[in-house]
Amino acid sequence: MHILLVASAFNSLTQRVHAELRDRGHTLDVHLASSDDALRDALDVCGPELVIAPMLKRAIPEDVWRKHTCLIVHPGPVGDRGPSSLDWAINAGVDRWGVTVLQANGEMDAGDVWASVGFPVPRVGKSDLYRNEVSDAASAAVLLAVDRFASGVHTPQPQAQLRNRAAAGTRPAYPQSLRRIRWQRDSTETVLRKLRAADSSPGVMDELLGGEWHLHGGHPEDELKGRPGELLATRAGAICRATADGAVWIPELRPRRRPGEPRPFKLPAVQALAGRLPALPELSVRPELSGLSESTFVPAADRDRRTWSDIRYREEGEVGFLSFSFPGGAMSTSHCRRLLDAYVAACSRPTTVLVLGGTRDFFSNGIHLNVIDAADDPGAESWANINAMNDLVEAILTTTDRLVISALGGNAAAGGAMLALAADEVWCRAGVVLNPHYRLMGLYGSEYWTYTLPRRVGAEAADRLTQEALPVSASAGWRLGLVDRLVECCPQDFSGEVTRSAVRLAKSSGMQERIAAKKQARERDESVRPLSLYREAELSSMLRTFSDPGAPYHALRRAFVRKQLPAETPSHLIRAGATGR
Repeated sequence: MHILLVASAFNSLTQRVHAELRDRGHTLDVHLASSDDALRDALDVCGPELVIAPMLKRAIPEDVWRKHTCLIVHPGPVGDRGPSSLDWAINAGVDRWGVTVLQANGEMDAGDVWASVGFPVPRVGKSDLYRNEVSDAASAAVLLAVDRFASGVHTPQPQAQLRNRAAAGTRPAYPQSLRRIRWQRDSTETVLRKLRAADSSPGVMDELLGGEWHLHGGHPEDELKGRPGELLATRAGAICRATADGAVWIPELRPRRRPGEPRPFKLPAVQALAGRLPALPELSVRPELSGLSESTFVPAADRDRRTWSDIRYREEGEVGFLSFSFPGGAMSTSHCRRLLDAYVAACSRPTTVLVLGGTRDFFSNGIHLNVIDAADDPGAESWANINAMNDLVEAILTTTDRLVISALGGNAAAGGAMLALAADEVWCRAGVVLNPHYRLMGLYGSEYWTYTLPRRVGAEAADRLTQEALPVSASAGWRLGLVDRLVECCPQDFSGEVTRSAVRLAKSSGMQERIAAKKQARERDESVRPLSLYREAELSSMLRTFSDPGAPYHALRRAFVRKQLPAETPSHLIRAGATGR
């Protein structure tokens, strides 16, 4: 069929639905909803057989839903209604929730049900849950609803006929008054639940060091304690703050918006508090392990400890696992340099296989646009950041004494997708979405993509992927050659599945011969065209862009970090079709 996706933004869920429907041969247009009249115009031009709204914050006008079948994806079980479904569910501590695909009518979230799929609710942040368990359930529900619609014989059921004890009926937007942390009496678990329910939007409003901030993200700390509300330490850009019975790490802050000011954006907490933060100890995870160069090297006995770090290392037999998790998947200059230090240290260990990533949620989205935009000289910081990314990728590409695997439990885009391709193998959870392109940010791209992408998919496909700039499902990535192994599992099981597969691989026969062949291939490629030439060519284009204040990149970056929606739907999303299948 030809389907129109109507969305408030081309976010992760809209991209997942887009990619899954393309995989099944449907042709697609996307309309970013800005006004009712613009939607009517889009429908007249596109002439869709079906309208699907994966993420829509405004009501579809009556004349539209009466003329077209419009399916709304609601992140709640049958009978749940309102704009803050996940916020309420996480705050209530539910173990299971659901996604419902319902037909638009005159009342928000009240239409007849085409499909509903349940999912478990692990103790993770709302945005992580949304990109993973919610995305899996929504994808399954949308595909089921589309098949039922295409059959021409299915009749959707009124919600009143589908009882669901989990649903609580219509609830309003979750207010900041209920999110507010009461540091003097709230336990660590209570604070974490409030932070998780507000991640990544809207954050928890709080007062700190004479300012008002939205707190974003939260991780437990089981060793540090202090007076409730007191700042105790810093680590990797995050701040540690005491609760009534322990402490939490808060990675990011966003200042409260003042009337007439531009929309503020999230930054690492230490950077956001620059000039206000008192002298605090900067703590590593395990200082006694600093002889291995990074605080990320955690022995097996300490793996389940609750102290937090954004980079960790562990070993299972002959396999090293270097995991990292940065907010939003963005990697600043500091992130890249610390990860490179950890990578070099990991390569000093006597392993035959090294796994990068392997956790749930984002793998990487490339350079940190928020940190760049906040810099005194965004062009100079862009240049420093892209070079730090290139240094990391180069280290992976030139590792010839072991097999390196990129394990993607979550999405990857731009330089983050190319970071994954630097490894010998790319393993993806089946629900992952890849965006292997840079064009939408006005960049030529770097991270040695002109070497790694064509060698995997061929020059023609590489050109198409980078120019179309459309999301690619993990399954489509596997067919194209971007992905070597699909891991069919739920998000919570990904780490375990990767561990078992990597250990089996390390024990397999012929491993040393494979490593030797890898070394020979790298030497052969280097003799044909050195990696330095790829880097020089890519970075020369990037430097021109970064150095030109009038380059589109700077305006696009500012719009991205401030979440400014485009005035109209970008042309690459209109009549995208089923290419690249």
